[in-house]
Amino acid sequence: MRLLISNDDGVFALGVRTLANCLAEAGHDVTVVCPDRERSATGHGLTLHQPIRAEIVESIFHPAVKAWACDGTPSDCVKLALWALLESPPDLVLSGINQGANLGTEILYSGTVSAAMEGVIEGIPSIAFSLTSHIYKDFQPAARFAKILVEQLAIKPLSDLMLLNVNVPAVKWLEIAGVTFTRQGVRRYVDVFDKRVDPRGKTYYWLTGEVLEDIEPPIGLNLPPNVPIDVDVIRKNYISITPLQYNLTYATGLDKLSDWKIPLE
Repeated sequence: MRLLISNDDGVFALGVRTLANCLAEAGHDVTVVCPDRERSATGHGLTLHQPIRAEIVESIFHPAVKAWACDGTPSDCVKLALWALLESPPDLVLSGINQGANLGTEILYSGTVSAAMEGVIEGIPSIAFSLTSHIYKDFQPAARFAKILVEQLAIKPLSDLMLLNVNVPAVKWLEIAGVTFTRQGVRRYVDVFDKRVDPRGKTYYWLTGEVLEDIEPPIGLNLPPNVPIDVDVIRKNYISITPLQYNLTYATGLDKLSDWKIPLE
């Protein structure tokens, strides 16, 4: 398959190198277009007020991998690849493997998920891969599963255009309990701004945060019953796969607002 791979950890990150090399060694046609530095938590930001530059990267990836470093956001990378760098569209857009989970409401901030979502916006099925640890460095199990999933999609393509948000527990391959399709949970944070003073006496703030709680998603989302939540299955060492789309319309909300009469005077 023709695969476009991006990320938000940067082109030199171990996760994207492990993913790209694994898939290239499996015989896939792999192109990598990643930010030239870490661009985590950039969401779906695009560069509009300055030019975007991309340079060919050599000697980092498998010899069969074509790679560029882009000075834009993750979404910039995918958009640039699809409209300027690639000669023909890929079969899949992949993003990751991210260093850290993208679960629950974290996906709204995630550059990893946004890079994959850019593929969906352009009509290409996409997958975001994340390793659920910020310190665990063994990306091989996640890359191994990525290879299995890509080969599965080559045999049985997705019936609808969607993004698969894949989170892999930070354990050895034999410790993975299985694969589960999930729904997006809600992960709330206590956002704390650490107030500091620089050597010149000027105040600045450093954003930190801790998970406060994991709770059920809001009611009325018309989701199938008894589907496990992504933040829950990861605790049990299952790989979580959550299908996502970019249309955020709240269908139940439309129904509840249908009898509203809002006068203009």
